[in-house]
Amino acid sequence: MRHRKSFNHLGRTSSHRKAMLSNMASSLILHKRITTTVAKAKALRSYVEPLITKSKDDTTHSRRIVFGYLRDKYAVTELFRDIAGKIADRPGGYTRIIKLGKRQGDNAEMAMIELVDYNELLLSEKKAVKKTTRRRRGGGARKKTAVEAVAETVVEENKTTEVTAKEESSVESTDENTKAEE
Repeated sequence: MRHRKSFNHLGRTSSHRKAMLSNMASSLILHKRITTTVAKAKALRSYVEPLITKSKDDTTHSRRIVFGYLRDKYAVTELFRDIAGKIADRPGGYTRIIKLGKRQGDNAEMAMIELVDYNELLLSEKKAVKKTTRRRRGGGARKKTAVEAVAETVVEENKTTEVTAKEESSVESTDENTKAEE
């Protein structure tokens, strides 16, 4: 039974679990993306997101609290200097877990956990997709259905073939006229 078991102990002692999560959080902050098992990724998310929230307030006190968890001054510096500025307006949800399938050796479910604001591929797609929309009903021209659009292209193609046929006949007639004059 799992009565009152509020978090995953990951099959480790308390000190081992704290050290492991501290190292994984430091790696996530420094590298912005790490690959691990799904269970560890979920545990890491609940460990690192409060630290990222704490980094929004750049005071000596919050730096000391975060250092107590991470135990890595380079990770703390990176968190407060670069990451805090990028996530300043985000109200939470700083990490994303993407499942990758099963590991070949032991069939463990693998996942990639990353900081949301550092995925350049998704950020570039969002900027390209964003467009302005109207918030009112328009009474203008109605949109064409697919059938109408296809019919219109067929009509245009027929017109172009007729025009090219007329041009060819006029070129032939001018050739005949020049031959007759000679």
